[in-house]
Amino acid sequence: MKRLILLLLLVVALTSGSISVAAQMESEMETETEFVNFTEKGTVLEASEIEERPEDFFSSQNVALRIDSGKYKGEIIEIENVLSDHAYYDIIVEEGQKVSLVIEEYPDGEYNVYISDYYRINSIVYLLGAFIFLVVLIGRSKGIKSLISLGITISAVLFVMLPLILRGFNPIWVSVITAVLVTVVTIFLVAGISHKSVAAIAGTSIGVIVAGVISFVVGNQASLTGLSAEEATMLMYIPQGIQFNFRHLLFAGIILGALGAAMDVGISIASAIDEIHKANPKLSQRRLFRSGMNVGKDVMGTMVNTLILAYTGTSIPMLLLFMAYETEMSKVFNLDVIATEIVRSLSGSIGLILTIPITAMIASYYAKDNSKVKNKTNTENEVI
Repeated sequence: MKRLILLLLLVVALTSGSISVAAQMESEMETETEFVNFTEKGTVLEASEIEERPEDFFSSQNVALRIDSGKYKGEIIEIENVLSDHAYYDIIVEEGQKVSLVIEEYPDGEYNVYISDYYRINSIVYLLGAFIFLVVLIGRSKGIKSLISLGITISAVLFVMLPLILRGFNPIWVSVITAVLVTVVTIFLVAGISHKSVAAIAGTSIGVIVAGVISFVVGNQASLTGLSAEEATMLMYIPQGIQFNFRHLLFAGIILGALGAAMDVGISIASAIDEIHKANPKLSQRRLFRSGMNVGKDVMGTMVNTLILAYTGTSIPMLLLFMAYETEMSKVFNLDVIATEIVRSLSGSIGLILTIPITAMIASYYAKDNSKVKNKTNTENEVI
């Protein structure tokens, strides 16, 4: 009996000791592996030729880097740039190239550096500078107003629309309100507060809302999932834990996608009718409407192509894939990703087309109504 008790005590002691050692080892491993990572930019000073390693199933480059930002700025390090022979993931560098770096910093002061991507910010800044310069050079004061309206549009999307959707608000209503507000601010800022601006705002807003309604009805009937894009699927795992209605996100995107072209058409027609009326105030409302429709028909041909080509252009690799494997067209058009793009294109185009008669009708009415008010005021002044 004593031997049994001693044996049990020995087992307990050994088990406790092993658990304690394991816990200590685990704690030490956690301490050793704890690190923080952050992104900095760097410059490639030297880069070797790509060395194949068939036994390891990858290739690599020996790279000398200079860190150009952050706490390690100015330090030069040498790393091995591992390549997987996959063009999408590999970052093949050469001397003088700017790169984005990920630095893993450990509590003991040691750090590791990896090349995460090419550094593209400089190129984007140069392109943005050329864009701003040309807009101001050609547009003058209206160009500056256009840039201000662009800034307001981007701010509305980034700081109003997207945060509201992330808080669980209905994406369709948020996108509709955002679209209307952006339209009002942009057109009033660029064209001033006048009857032609009101007509353009009304025509654009109605056309975009119609596009959203059509996409909603047809999308539900066609059972579109809204998950055709990889990014939409990734939204299922965001830390906020929000359960999105992905169809609503799709329809919200369609509304915003149609806004730019519809706004362009709306202000073009309203401005044309206003100028025609100023040139010949005797023209009837019906004649002004017909003139606006003629202008709209010319604009419509190019704008519809713009929408269709914009959506089609993003799908070229997929369309080539279908063609390479000689997939039947009925199968292609029935796919969720293709059906989504078709509904997006056609809904936006329908909204754009309807913007033309709505804007022409409102603009011609306001032009004649404003003319009547002016004539009445002048007559009253003459009588007095």
